[in-house]
Amino acid sequence: MRRPTRVATVAVASLGLLISATTAAAHPTHKEGEGKAAGFDLVQEEISPGGVPQEPMSDLRCEDGMAGDLFPCHKVDVASFTPLKDLGDSIWANDVWGWTDPQTGREYALAKLYEGTAFVDITDASDPVHLGVLPAAAGGSGNIWGDIKTYDNHAYIGSEAAEHGVQVFDLTRLRGVTSEQDWTADTRITGVGQSHNLYVNEASASLYVVGSTRGVTAPGCADVYGGPIMYDLSNPGQPELAGCYGEDGYTHDIQCVEYEGPDTEHAGREICVASNEDTVTILDVTDKSAVDMLARVSYTTAAYTHQGWFTEDQAYFLLGDELDELTGTVDSTTTYVWDLHDLDNPVLRGADGSGNPSIDHNIFIKDGLAYQSNYTSGLRVMDTWKAEQGRLTERGFFDVYPNDDETKFAGTWGNYPYFESGKVVVTGVEEGLFVLEPRVKSSGEFGKK
Repeated sequence: MRRPTRVATVAVASLGLLISATTAAAHPTHKEGEGKAAGFDLVQEEISPGGVPQEPMSDLRCEDGMAGDLFPCHKVDVASFTPLKDLGDSIWANDVWGWTDPQTGREYALAKLYEGTAFVDITDASDPVHLGVLPAAAGGSGNIWGDIKTYDNHAYIGSEAAEHGVQVFDLTRLRGVTSEQDWTADTRITGVGQSHNLYVNEASASLYVVGSTRGVTAPGCADVYGGPIMYDLSNPGQPELAGCYGEDGYTHDIQCVEYEGPDTEHAGREICVASNEDTVTILDVTDKSAVDMLARVSYTTAAYTHQGWFTEDQAYFLLGDELDELTGTVDSTTTYVWDLHDLDNPVLRGADGSGNPSIDHNIFIKDGLAYQSNYTSGLRVMDTWKAEQGRLTERGFFDVYPNDDETKFAGTWGNYPYFESGKVVVTGVEEGLFVLEPRVKSSGEFGKK
């Protein structure tokens, strides 16, 4: 259930329509034939709906606004493209994460597929090596929604498949592997059935399972309605239940940090910002048996509060709303810049519109740059140096869906920008895995290092 207290509604761009999410759906859906699953037809085309041939590509430099003769771009090169047919002959890709082997320095993309999870060695960015697929749990039941996060050389893999749980995989098993293999999970968290997203706070060795509304058997967590279910990763191969929280209903996505930001009242606490369908909800989860809600705020253009990320100084939170473009509460791809100088009183500093009609999806921040997977308009790289003004500046982009930039659920789902090499891996849902090499820097302090 939701607590009807401490809710602030903020006006943005003179739009006065507040759309509240009234159901705890695990993802946006509309009439039959609409929503994210509308284009999912269990078919792998020779050329994707976005116009990308199912053939490997490599070493396409972005010049004069194009990479090769196919991909619109700006300052982002293609090191390689691996089509779905070469990722275990998959039919759909969703989220993606990465892992660097601390012993060998080799870099791996972990691509979530309908069928399971693909492991791809991208150390040689121009010549990636597919190492095989870990099949989905629950008898191999596929699903178009899934998520992956890593901690201490382990991958944690969730899915919307009803009985999937969370797979745990020891990534050091990839060490020395040079060809496609068959894989099995090391263990599985079964206290949840399905889940929508995962998050790992490495600083506290904590795993957050969110959007789990079916098959929850973790003790005391059956009535959290999709709120965070928290696990201790002190022993990364054997997660232990640490607590759960359901006082604000369904959580679609979450980010948690050891707080070192400007609000000194909360210094040293573990703080989460949850994207809860119609609100941004701030939680103190230091004591996972007694979670404290600090604030819960909405905004006038809210349609589906989806996902966001702290800036590195923890002073701002960049938020994407997955349905505001589609429902027309905004005119173009919009990123909401929340000022978190006072965690008990978040302020919407601005709503930055890109001018592009595409739907925004997942946002991650590194070195002052926000890497945004924006469906049909592809990966957009935005400079956060003017966040205090509620503004972002586009520094580069790569369009994985060259046919159009329409307001629909197609194109890129997720990205991972945290490799020390500077590579960024990006998934196209009906295309495959792109390994990109941006040539951009922030104008702020990070870009000057």
